[in-house]
Amino acid sequence: MAHQVHIIGGGMAGSEAAWQLARRGIRVKLSEMRGGGDSTPAHQGTGLAELVCSNSFRSDDHEKNAVGLLHQEMRRCDSLLMAAAEKARVPAGSALAVDREVFSAAVEEALAAQPTLEIVRERVDILPESGLTIVATGPLTAPALAGSIGAATGADSLAFFDAIAPIVYRESIDMDVAWMASRWDKGAEASLALGGDGRDYINCPMTKEQYLAFWEELQAGEKTEFREWEANTPYFDGCMPIEVMAARGLETLRFGPMKPVGLDNPHWATPEHPNGRWPYAVVQLRQDNKLGTLWNMVGFQTKLKYAEQVRIFRTIPGLENAEFARLGGLHRNTFLNSPTLLDRQLRLKSAPHIRFAGQITGCEGYVESASVGMLAGLMAAAEIAGRDWVAPPRTSALGALLSHITGDAEAESYQPMNVNFGLFPPLTDVKKKQRKEAYTERGKADLAEWLPKLP
Repeated sequence: MAHQVHIIGGGMAGSEAAWQLARRGIRVKLSEMRGGGDSTPAHQGTGLAELVCSNSFRSDDHEKNAVGLLHQEMRRCDSLLMAAAEKARVPAGSALAVDREVFSAAVEEALAAQPTLEIVRERVDILPESGLTIVATGPLTAPALAGSIGAATGADSLAFFDAIAPIVYRESIDMDVAWMASRWDKGAEASLALGGDGRDYINCPMTKEQYLAFWEELQAGEKTEFREWEANTPYFDGCMPIEVMAARGLETLRFGPMKPVGLDNPHWATPEHPNGRWPYAVVQLRQDNKLGTLWNMVGFQTKLKYAEQVRIFRTIPGLENAEFARLGGLHRNTFLNSPTLLDRQLRLKSAPHIRFAGQITGCEGYVESASVGMLAGLMAAAEIAGRDWVAPPRTSALGALLSHITGDAEAESYQPMNVNFGLFPPLTDVKKKQRKEAYTERGKADLAEWLPKLP
């Protein structure tokens, strides 16, 4: 089958781009190196759209949260990944979290059923010299292709480190110490609808003495050593290793992933406080699969060596006998200086037959990556149909993110970015407390006018 579009990379962005094109009857070749004898430092398997870090797509609140609005906008564009997430959804309060294996299998099954889509397990080492191409190889692009991209852009790619959180077997957590609860009981209705009980996180409490001892262990624990070429690579703040956060100050963790507010520990109940008291600090774990047998340590990305992870994390109350299905890790991510190199349609200015999509463009997060893949697919579909591309309104989450990547960001200081209301055109005539709702209302209305213009 002669293809009209070649997509390189079967992750979140590549899978979504392939879906948007194939469902419009466009012939697509999707090349994915995993399953063809190659892999990456972070992937565990060969499935399309495999999640390698958290299993959470973050907040699903489309009324007050920018990423929740992005979820809704993608659903309105018939996103495959949003549909797969619903099938694989697990309780996580107001967040959208999924069973990794169920999610990947749902994506692969849907793509394999498309008659105009060919999935090829192969590594691509050189950018194609002609033909519509979407490069969605992500932050772990294979060295040879990364070199080809570097040669085509005429500039060095930026890079940063990304860290992975450990996953714990549920049966090894001591629930006589830990307890189930969501902070402030937030997201209870969504949880109940998914078969949860509104208490979607396992919480491991710490006293002040335990927290201070844990903080000191993080400082002293043996870390992964960097090679010379890695020494000056920065971290992305959204995936900061736990020990790097700890090094920023004694209280940093208590105001970050270990904040105890809104969590009454029932094990510490007294006649005066029958619901319990807040711990000094808390470690939260979130369900990672539908069976509820695997739980990941929220915010505990790490570059500690494996033996140190086991030793230090077993000092956490409730995790003294923890068994780990996966320990944390560290990998180097690469991305383009997109505001300089790409045009407003994600095309490489020096080779406009090539589009880039996903994390390699400098967006950060599963949903953001998938959304940029979706837009790249829609852009290519419009080009094939001979239609002018109409960008989503900048007042929408899709439009705000796309605009940031393709020219609105400051090129000299360009860094990976999650979608957030700071990327939206400002609202000055709305009270501060009402702005989140106003942003989402405006975005929904403007997107509704844009949807009929899709190819």
